[in-house]
Amino acid sequence: MQISIGTFNLNNLFSRYNFQAKIDENIEEETGGITMTFGEEDFKVRTFKGRLVREKNPRDTEAIAARIRDVMNADVLAVQEVEHIQILKDFNRSHLGGMYPHVALIEGNDPRMIDVGVMSKLPLGAITSHQTATHPDDPNRPVFGRDLLQVEVLDDAGNRLLTLYNTHLKSHFVPFDQDQEAGRIAANARRRRQAEIVSKIISRQERRGGKFVLLGDMNDPEDSVDLAPMLTVDGEVLANGLANAVETRPPKEESPGQGNGPTSPQWTHRFNPDGPEPPRYELYDQVWLSPALSQKLVSAHIDRRTKHGGDGSDHDPAWVVLEL
Repeated sequence: MQISIGTFNLNNLFSRYNFQAKIDENIEEETGGITMTFGEEDFKVRTFKGRLVREKNPRDTEAIAARIRDVMNADVLAVQEVEHIQILKDFNRSHLGGMYPHVALIEGNDPRMIDVGVMSKLPLGAITSHQTATHPDDPNRPVFGRDLLQVEVLDDAGNRLLTLYNTHLKSHFVPFDQDQEAGRIAANARRRRQAEIVSKIISRQERRGGKFVLLGDMNDPEDSVDLAPMLTVDGEVLANGLANAVETRPPKEESPGQGNGPTSPQWTHRFNPDGPEPPRYELYDQVWLSPALSQKLVSAHIDRRTKHGGDGSDHDPAWVVLEL
């Protein structure tokens, strides 16, 4: 059988509902509706660093849905930057026509409430969160800012086909009110610690010769020295499933004076820095295959954006096709 497995950062898929409230047990219903009075301590809204957390723009939501529904059509899709499982289920029902009967997400560590999840046409088995994992260099705080979500993918008979590990590593962003160089060093160090723990966890969970996929938004290119530790698991070197990925369409050309654009099709993230430096095109969204699965690789794909800023997301989705 052939199955396709992909990854897509959905770029802040937040719900439109933005409050929690207490309601009296005795509710008087008038003219078919319910009247609620909110006291100062009876409700709260979602905020982050003093700013209201708003729902994802409906046009952008439909744009990412179209890419998933009409282009990728992946059998198993790992997603990042999702508020909670209910919005993922609502997104699947309202925008994807319920194409994924199996949805998994466990609330992670991110203070901005962005989690990692999995949607699948195939049955799912055990679902494990590794959000409490720590690193020896910083044993008093979770190493993952989000999570490393481990999900078994099964066939229709309930047999395990493979295990999927979905993560979203530390970004390069440093708040503008902080020392930029010190922040950059700290972010890189944390990403490297995360990569080390990813390798340690998978080495513990998987047998040598096992079938597993490590994928997600790594926030660094595939050849980064800080990601290198996670690419060896129990002495086996993982294979870059997107090394020969083909684009669904050519990239949008850069404006005059903005450089010559990407030098290869292997990129999913475009960063346009301030100043004269041209945009950087890098493969942040990655699919790494265990040696046993790398032999099953049929093809690899990246859906190319039509706008420099992205179509509903600042990341382009990527996927592989395996023959199992």
